[in-house]
Amino acid sequence: GIISLISLAVLSYERYCTMTRTAEPDTTNYRKTWAGIILSWIYSLLWTVPPLFGWSSYGPEGPGITCSVNWHSKDANNASYIICLFIFCLVIPFAIIVYSYGKLLCAVRQVSSIQRGPCRSREQRILLMVLVMVVCFLLCWLPYAAVALIATFGQPGLITPAASIIPAILAKSSTVYNPIIYVFLNKQV
Repeated sequence: GIISLISLAVLSYERYCTMTRTAEPDTTNYRKTWAGIILSWIYSLLWTVPPLFGWSSYGPEGPGITCSVNWHSKDANNASYIICLFIFCLVIPFAIIVYSYGKLLCAVRQVSSIQRGPCRSREQRILLMVLVMVVCFLLCWLPYAAVALIATFGQPGLITPAASIIPAILAKSSTVYNPIIYVFLNKQV
């Protein structure tokens, strides 16, 4: 899940840089691509390894079908990890996505205000893609984050195992939706 979130943030930033670059992109140089992939995986590992060494822990999630962070533990060790996970693996990637796509949209609008015609439809396509990406991101990850935070900081038993199934499925299915969005809403893919 974390690699999915971080990859979306890196991809949004890369799209912003590619679309706003004045020079023609070098399609034979994959150094930045590999750097983005490697840094995404390293960042994700930095946030998934701590429970193995005692900062929080992993355990059964929901009805016990999948494994995840132990959302139900109420100790300070676990709560601090959940807060950091929420900030560094959901809020910050979401802020990068909103910033990158917002700046990209502003750049496209600036160009389309100078040139009419095809640029207007390009702006509308990019706006649609941005809106769909952000809405899908929120629909997939906010219910999961909300359930995790309620399970961690709310009353014990407030989130039943059955109630946690749908948010977990939504979050884990986000990796399926994003390629579909890019393929259908981006003519360059």
